[in-house]
Amino acid sequence: MTLRVVGQQSGAELLDELKSALQRYIILPSDEAGDAITLWIAATHAVPAWEIATRLFISSPQKRCGKSRLLDIIEATAHDALVTVNISPAALVRSIGEDPPTLMLDEADTVFGPKAAGDHEDLRGLINAGFQRNRPYIRWDATIRKPEVCPTFAMVALAGIGNMPDTIMDRAVVVRMRRRAPGETVKPYRTRRDGPPLNNLRDRLHVWVRSRLKDLENAEPDMPVEDRAADAWESLIAVADTAGGEWSKRARAAAKAFVERDQQADASASVSLRLLTDLRAVFGDERYLYTTTILDRLHKIDESPWADYYGRPFGPRDLSKLLTAYEVESKNVRESGGPPKKGYSADDLWDSWSRYISRQGERYKGYKSDDAGQAGSGENPVADASATGQSSATALTWEVADVAHVAHIPPKPRPKPPEQWPNSCVECKGMLDPAAVKAGHTKHRGCE
Repeated sequence: MTLRVVGQQSGAELLDELKSALQRYIILPSDEAGDAITLWIAATHAVPAWEIATRLFISSPQKRCGKSRLLDIIEATAHDALVTVNISPAALVRSIGEDPPTLMLDEADTVFGPKAAGDHEDLRGLINAGFQRNRPYIRWDATIRKPEVCPTFAMVALAGIGNMPDTIMDRAVVVRMRRRAPGETVKPYRTRRDGPPLNNLRDRLHVWVRSRLKDLENAEPDMPVEDRAADAWESLIAVADTAGGEWSKRARAAAKAFVERDQQADASASVSLRLLTDLRAVFGDERYLYTTTILDRLHKIDESPWADYYGRPFGPRDLSKLLTAYEVESKNVRESGGPPKKGYSADDLWDSWSRYISRQGERYKGYKSDDAGQAGSGENPVADASATGQSSATALTWEVADVAHVAHIPPKPRPKPPEQWPNSCVECKGMLDPAAVKAGHTKHRGCE
């Protein structure tokens, strides 16, 4: 493919230079992640050409994984970066115009994480609305007594620990960062020293992209992915096709790798829920089971994936890996009075069962447990509730509450014919007054 050149540099060369800059300061999780970030930065310079403003979410399981440093590089190279750790909906919509800035929200987990759930629904709604063009924010302006129509369309980068709400994740290219391993080194980033060269790269990239806005606007790239993923990746692949060189191939490989990874994550989540459900059946009314016992019972469940898990039986490491997501770990337990071995406690699993598996008829019964009791005689332990951090009134049990039997109500008998009625008149067969019967009468007065 022929390279398109601006001055002495082609688009492919500019993208190569940008990716090298990223790798200079950051250990990226994969080569595909470097391609995706590079193309996303380039796409921010062509917002007027897009119908979809792809989000970039930079995630990590822990702090010190390079999220903020990556945002520093993006800030220096993206189009008109607007960085914030918090922003009000009113300030957000007034920061967006016909040629909007690139919005960058650091510490996004403090805004959208579990502890802040529900506190920033307006902001989340605006970020979601801004994914697609022509989804304005409309408010009443009391000073002019007219509605004010504010655009929301803009490229957005977010960084935070863990995940964002599904509605944001679904609209984003998600880069999962990780800590540097021993022996991995990067160049320290200093704004005064390193910022100007990156700004220069940004300006050259901007000139190249803006000179091709019409081509990018009319681009209809052949997409390797479908549905919402295709929406999110279309602008990135359009940039890659316009740049030429190996970037077309690399962009499509990155898109497929990212989508396959996300699909595997979704499948893993589904498998972990199946595991929780099957573990509930495996434990039954037992409180402690060895890992070997659990695996043996899982393998015997009909139509389950455990006997043939990716071509082999489901093993102890597989069990531990899936349960780690629910903060459940193995420990020494006694099963039916046997010797202590590695296994699991139903007490530890109960919280996940109650949150993710609906079971009618179960209730808390003030049941207490501790590890010391089960390490002893093997009988039903009566424990200090401090072992689980619960009082005896609120400790958990998996027992099923007794259900009172409903009294049997016999069907109403069919009425007898008049000739079988007791105390009836021998003439008209009508009922006689009990007092008349007592007096020896067998007929009504009118029938005598």
